[in-house]
Amino acid sequence: MNVTNKIKELAKERGWSEYRLVKESGLATSTIANIYHRNTIPSIPTLEVLCNTFGITLSQFFSDSEPVALTPVQQQLLTQWSKLNEEQRSILLQLINSMNA
Repeated sequence: MNVTNKIKELAKERGWSEYRLVKESGLATSTIANIYHRNTIPSIPTLEVLCNTFGITLSQFFSDSEPVALTPVQQQLLTQWSKLNEEQRSILLQLINSMNA
């Protein structure tokens, strides 16, 4: 997979210019310019920011199938989940499982 092409493709699907991607993601103009024009492979943290901006997960980014767009609430849940430590995640999963029982 060509990561740079995938980023450009996702932006194009949304009708976003390079400038719009900078504004939406909050990344430095030079970061996006390097990806677009120098074919620089972004770091994982940068790729995570871009995926959040596109409303997809990293696994969806690397998946060969069509990405499923996340709702704003789902995006918020994933963002908050990533900030939890393992113990907190375990507790939260137990709570969710008990609510669905």
